[in-house]
Amino acid sequence: MCCSLAAVLGALVHVEVTRQTVATAREKALAKLHDASRAYEAGEALPPESGLDPEGLPPQLRALAVGGHRGTIVADHRGRPTMWAAAPADGRALATAVDYEQSARTISGLDNAIIGSSVLAIGGTLLVGAFAVTRVTRRLHQTATVARRITQGDLDARVGDPRTKDPSRHQDEVATVAGALDTMAGSLQAKLESERRFTADVAHELRTPLTGLQAASELLPEGRPTELVRERVRTMRQLTEDLLEISRLDSGSEAVETDLHQLGRLAGRVVRASGTRTEVVVVRDAHVETDRRRLERVLGNLVANAHKHGREPVVLTVDGPVVTVRDHGDGFPDYLLAHGPQRFRSGGKSKGHGLGLTIAVGQAGAIGARLEFRRAEGGGALAVLSLPGS
Repeated sequence: MCCSLAAVLGALVHVEVTRQTVATAREKALAKLHDASRAYEAGEALPPESGLDPEGLPPQLRALAVGGHRGTIVADHRGRPTMWAAAPADGRALATAVDYEQSARTISGLDNAIIGSSVLAIGGTLLVGAFAVTRVTRRLHQTATVARRITQGDLDARVGDPRTKDPSRHQDEVATVAGALDTMAGSLQAKLESERRFTADVAHELRTPLTGLQAASELLPEGRPTELVRERVRTMRQLTEDLLEISRLDSGSEAVETDLHQLGRLAGRVVRASGTRTEVVVVRDAHVETDRRRLERVLGNLVANAHKHGREPVVLTVDGPVVTVRDHGDGFPDYLLAHGPQRFRSGGKSKGHGLGLTIAVGQAGAIGARLEFRRAEGGGALAVLSLPGS
């Protein structure tokens, strides 16, 4: 806008000054022509640079004068710009010339001044604008980066714009957005931390009575009712342990202990420990540096989920640092494919709490792996675990 304004103002100044300069020169030429006309009518000598059909008179002006009209025109005469004025005189053209070089030089100097000042003004405006815009875009980029970090789970990320900390400073729009983002992140972090503490506290409080309940169930006489009680107690204990594990994952308090492991052998050990009929296929074995306990937990949960919510055959495939677990059931539900596993929500035919896959995703993230859920070609659910280095 500043550049356009400078260009428009420069053009307006050029047009107005040129109009005034030409008008002044035209008035001088017409005044001189008037004097020449009076001298011609009185039979006196014509003024200098005046005459009938003088040499150098532009043809178009001569034709205008012969046709009975008066007029003026600027044209070169002997290499110099000249203002010509002509009038009819007995079928000929009575013309006079006025030097226009000084006026042309004035207009040229004005144009150069306008161009020079416009270039300086535009250059200065661009420098100031670039500096101001760069500061704004840098702050916007920082705000966007913090927003992405929060989206990825880094709830400690803050913009920390100094304008939001000092009320005496001008609060522009960027500072308002940054302050709102920091406030939102703080509120979200406080809410999630409160929920995490509540989950952990509930799980801890449940462990003691559940331990006593399990011990008491062992004293009951054998029979179907006793088996039902023991099964429910085991389910409650597993649920409590899962809640505690999720709480620890949310807090990020546990350290990752990495070591080098052979992936094919580790996968086979997980399948044997699960006690399920799961086929292990090693396409290409690999050694990975990871936390064995966490990786076994991920694979164990995937295998258990496949048997619980899918149908056999269940196949665990090792292809380098990528491990897949596939069943031949109905596949993962749409909500899980779109948003990932959700706590206490299960789309399978069997009852479940949705905690197994939630723990698998959390443990995979803890060891730097990526866990994806897909629909397998030909039907069934496919979980793909990509370990670091894949």
